[in-house]
Amino acid sequence: MTMSTRFLACIALTVCAFFAGCQKESETMPLPKKDAVTTQGTIVAVGDSLTAGYGVPEAEAYPAQLEKKLRQQGYQWQVINAGNNGETSSGTLARIDWIMKLNPDIVILEIGANDGLRGVDPDFTRRNIDRIVAALQEKDVVVVLAGLHMLTNMGPTYTRKFSAIYPRVAKDRDLILIPFILENVAGEESLNLSDGIHPSGEGYAIVTENVYPYLIQAIKKKARS
Repeated sequence: MTMSTRFLACIALTVCAFFAGCQKESETMPLPKKDAVTTQGTIVAVGDSLTAGYGVPEAEAYPAQLEKKLRQQGYQWQVINAGNNGETSSGTLARIDWIMKLNPDIVILEIGANDGLRGVDPDFTRRNIDRIVAALQEKDVVVVLAGLHMLTNMGPTYTRKFSAIYPRVAKDRDLILIPFILENVAGEESLNLSDGIHPSGEGYAIVTENVYPYLIQAIKKKARS
């Protein structure tokens, strides 16, 4: 990814902060409806507006597209979208018990962008993410961690520390790491909504392809556990 593309990628994350005030973080969200079809297991996609699918129909957000792809490939797994617009790492940590009520076998965790855009100390964000992962692993949940980048105007020291959150937590907790969930999508006008920031349905199709191979690793890891 070129430096210019990475810069645009970081700009794409700005919307997470913009919409942070549009939806109050909640610990009492209604539980999504479970699929009545027999499944091999449950995958819960946890995160902010990038996971929730801001601005697109539910069927076009990456969790729905991911479930469709899995089933086309013979994996009868259910994928639940537990994204929350405006979510921070503190918000996710606060609703971890709610997430566990979904009985996940695997969690795809995409969180932290709003922390960065608020200038939260990356060490604080890292500790929150580590605590989220620890709580999930305590219940034998396999975690796939989605890496994110931050705006360069936050300064080189901050952006470097922010980017380092994800590989460090992945290493410390032996996680499967997606290096950058918006790879080949962020900054591409044709793959984002008119705001130029959130992925369109076509953009989420690429996000799905970004996530898919790491999720297959998680499914195989879960089978071995």
